[in-house]
Amino acid sequence: MAREGLRYQTFSRRALLLAGAQGLALTALGGRLYYLSIIEGDKYKLRADRNRISIRWIVPERGEIFDRLGKTLAVNRQDFRVFLIPEQARDLAGTLARLGRVIKLDERRLSRVQRQIKRQRKFMPVTIAQGLDWKTFAEVNVDMPDLPGVVTDSGLSRFYPHGNEIAHLIGYMASPQEDEMPGSPLFQLPGFKVGRQGLERRYEDSLRGTAGTRRVEVNAVGREIRELPPRQDAVSGNSLHLAIDLDLQQFVMQRLGEEAAGAVVMDVKTGEILTLASTPSFDPNEFTNGISQENWQALLQDPRKPLINKAVAGLYPPGSTFKPIVAMAALEAGVVKPETEHYCNGALPFGDHTFHCWQKRGHGKLDLLGALSKSCDIYFYKVAQELDIDRIADMARRFGVGDVFDIGVDGEKEGLVPDREWKRRTQRDIWHAGETLNVSIGQGALLMTPLQLAVMTARLASGYSVWPSLVRSADGQDAAPNAFLPMDVNPLYMQLARRGMEMVMEVGGTAHDYRRRKSAATQAGKTGTAQVRRITKAERQTGVIDNKELPWAQRDHALFIGYTPTEKPEIAVSILVQHGGGGSSTAAPIGRAIMDKALELRESRAAAEAASKAAAMQATVQEGQD
Repeated sequence: MAREGLRYQTFSRRALLLAGAQGLALTALGGRLYYLSIIEGDKYKLRADRNRISIRWIVPERGEIFDRLGKTLAVNRQDFRVFLIPEQARDLAGTLARLGRVIKLDERRLSRVQRQIKRQRKFMPVTIAQGLDWKTFAEVNVDMPDLPGVVTDSGLSRFYPHGNEIAHLIGYMASPQEDEMPGSPLFQLPGFKVGRQGLERRYEDSLRGTAGTRRVEVNAVGREIRELPPRQDAVSGNSLHLAIDLDLQQFVMQRLGEEAAGAVVMDVKTGEILTLASTPSFDPNEFTNGISQENWQALLQDPRKPLINKAVAGLYPPGSTFKPIVAMAALEAGVVKPETEHYCNGALPFGDHTFHCWQKRGHGKLDLLGALSKSCDIYFYKVAQELDIDRIADMARRFGVGDVFDIGVDGEKEGLVPDREWKRRTQRDIWHAGETLNVSIGQGALLMTPLQLAVMTARLASGYSVWPSLVRSADGQDAAPNAFLPMDVNPLYMQLARRGMEMVMEVGGTAHDYRRRKSAATQAGKTGTAQVRRITKAERQTGVIDNKELPWAQRDHALFIGYTPTEKPEIAVSILVQHGGGGSSTAAPIGRAIMDKALELRESRAAAEAASKAAAMQATVQEGQD
């Protein structure tokens, strides 16, 4: 009995210890459960929801772009697209091969698809094609039973109804680059596009709008099961309203044709850019849908550089269009007076070099206005002998030469206004007098863009420091009205320069057209021919070779600047035809026609508006009488 009692006591102690250990374990477990479910409950519930609930982005509708009269330049239209979900395609290569029988899939596109498949999860759709026509889209849908993993969809994509005519201005849309993908979750969505170049890129954030979200329940591998409330709808992007006049833009593009050229038309009073044209152009819609390798290579290899916006990024010597600036600098420096005369015999020896006039036989005796109207090089060479280069540079900068106006398009260049400091800084050399002679006729190191030429002309025509603007309304707000200060130049000097430009368009002037009506005298202009190569001594002796006989890349540039009407200027234009030959024969006719068209459009619209107001007033009066 004693032994059994001792065994019982031992068992009881062990049971008590075991019960105690179990109790402590249960207490600890209960405490831990209480801590996790009550104290830390919200934290772990949030983590669980993150694993179970996924946020899906809703792409906003992109804002549209309009011209000054509300005509559409960039819109959104229905887009038929085809996607592929890799994990559902049993035979990925076979599926792509069968799909290629309906949709043209070149090596470049297939390579991009393969890279995207490797980069993202297998259940995420990959864009195969977009911008399909209805017939092709229908064929894909018919073949869907034999195309596992292929999904069709109808969404919105960018469309430019006047593609080639506004390409350099608006830019285009394209898929984000691979290095941009981590920048925004939207960039990873299939078929998503971002602005490339031009206004599409500059105003990307405003045009894109605000993405919406929807909450979806997903399984362990992230596949969507069902949508959960609440849903936050996307907010459409802001529209963009431009100062561009589409009718005038189309006219200018038509007149430039397939030349390598740039043109700018400005409102002299407001600084608004009515036309910003560059030719040859390209179709931005091709980039939206994915340009083919053949077309891309054709654009890159074209010697006329269709991808470059020549109106803002093309740098050219301005030639004789720069002479009004030199004339005003000389007047301000006291080097010449309006009546100062110089004799031109066609050549001017200077040091060990002889400078020639474009008129080989010379112009004879000319005063300042005569030299401007006939564009006499010798006159300005002689003026430049007494005129400091820094004086010319200072006057040029006051008229916008060398400025970057940041109007919203890509690649705008500042040009080059040479002076003593520039020569010392860039070439570690002093300025030589002969270089001033070259600059005096718009050659040498001097470089300008057509936009700068237009601004220079607008400031000269108006007498105010006009600043160009391209956008009328952005981010949902109208642009503030422009207010310009008077030019810091003696008004008499500008009046003389303007009179010289008027004489350019009159009988004897370099831009006079004998076939035009007398009313053409209401235009003022200045022609320019800029050399791109040095004329050899042999060519001087035997006669300069005609530009048409030279290879295209060796021909002179043709330029023209002008404004109209002469009494109260409203329109300023600049024309540059790259390797176009003579400014008088090539650029001036284009400039005259553009000024005519600009005034015609303005007058016809003013008449239509006046007639509309009169009709509305008559209707009001009639209603009152009734």
